[in-house]
Amino acid sequence: MRRANVSSQKEHLNGMTPLERLRLEKAAADCGFERTPVLLGDGGMELRSAQFPETIYVHAENGKFRVSTSASAAVLLDGTNGCVVSVTDLDQLYATLQRASAIARTMPNRVAEQFRREKLRLPQTTEAERLVVQRVGQNLFRNALMDYWQGHCCVTGLAVPALLRASHIKPWAKCQSDDERLDVFNGLLLAPHIDALFDGGWISFSDQGGLLVSEALPYAARTKLGLSLGWTIRNLKPAHVPYLTFHRTNELRKAA
Repeated sequence: MRRANVSSQKEHLNGMTPLERLRLEKAAADCGFERTPVLLGDGGMELRSAQFPETIYVHAENGKFRVSTSASAAVLLDGTNGCVVSVTDLDQLYATLQRASAIARTMPNRVAEQFRREKLRLPQTTEAERLVVQRVGQNLFRNALMDYWQGHCCVTGLAVPALLRASHIKPWAKCQSDDERLDVFNGLLLAPHIDALFDGGWISFSDQGGLLVSEALPYAARTKLGLSLGWTIRNLKPAHVPYLTFHRTNELRKAA
């Protein structure tokens, strides 16, 4: 009993109470960091997963949480401070950890590597067989985007999976490799009407996620389609930028 009390006091002095530790361990397990967390000497906790090599660090600070990662894995966190974000409650912590683990699972090349393994099992002699292989890749890509964007349209927030479209930014046929075709940063999860506009080159997005409308789309049509200049994609990553640049340059329709 005394040993347990000493341990609890030590944790508290290091900045984390036993209750905070319990909550963090449950949040980690629920959000995809299923390996046993590692307690750090500064009172923080290191979260790990068998599904990806990146790690997340969480520190409890006066009822709030500071979430951080290494500079090489900063892409896992959304925010202006790169590899560190602060959250005010447990709900925000769950959202942050779920987003981080989703990005880690779908990092570039991981989906492509899975596709290459699947292709080894499938015949590709006939055109019909090659189409089956392509559908396998497209399904993997859709699943990755559903994971990355947490099942929501990245523009409207629509959360009806059956309606959402996995839209390539740089079209599948114009990609130079499977790594490009299955790069999660080459994709947007979109509501059907936005997917149709984006895929047809009637709209595009800036590097910051702001809506861009083709000059070829008449103003009357914009009104009837319900286009809103408030449409935006939040939390874009630097890895999205080359693909968005390609779309604006090659896919966005020019004025008639």
